[in-house]
Amino acid sequence: MLVPPTIAADSRDSIRARLLALAAPLGLLGGALLSQYVGGLYPCEMCWWQRYAHGVALVLAALAFTAPAPSHRARTLTALAALGIAVSGAIGAFHAGVEYRWWEGLTRCTATGAGSLGDIMSIPLVRCDQAQWTFHGVSLAGFNAILSLGAAAVIAVLLRRSRSDAR
Repeated sequence: MLVPPTIAADSRDSIRARLLALAAPLGLLGGALLSQYVGGLYPCEMCWWQRYAHGVALVLAALAFTAPAPSHRARTLTALAALGIAVSGAIGAFHAGVEYRWWEGLTRCTATGAGSLGDIMSIPLVRCDQAQWTFHGVSLAGFNAILSLGAAAVIAVLLRRSRSDAR
């Protein structure tokens, strides 16, 4: 992320944190929607939970742009967005564990978008305990966990660094 060199170090880290807090859920939600509408991978109930957390994080990160980057308001909203991203990552880690059969899930199988019996019969049943797609053994839930928890950690480090630089 390019930040002009004339901006103070604490502002640069705040800006980077805020940008990452916006980019991470935007990219991960975009990937989820592409996998659903282009790739034909329907979300299960736990996939929806991860999306909801990213949606909240996205709104909070967008609101952080309504104040100057190093302000208390922007930093608080960015930190809350990071928390939302981390929650999605934690759900993704739990979901990946269910897919790998490390533990049992909390939900039943779901069929999304069903309004009538005909809809129910034509929509695929999506199981939370079966990964629809993997890459080198890592499912989409696993990738969400890795990317989300990593992004949340980087945002937290940037916010902490910007706070200590401001002192």
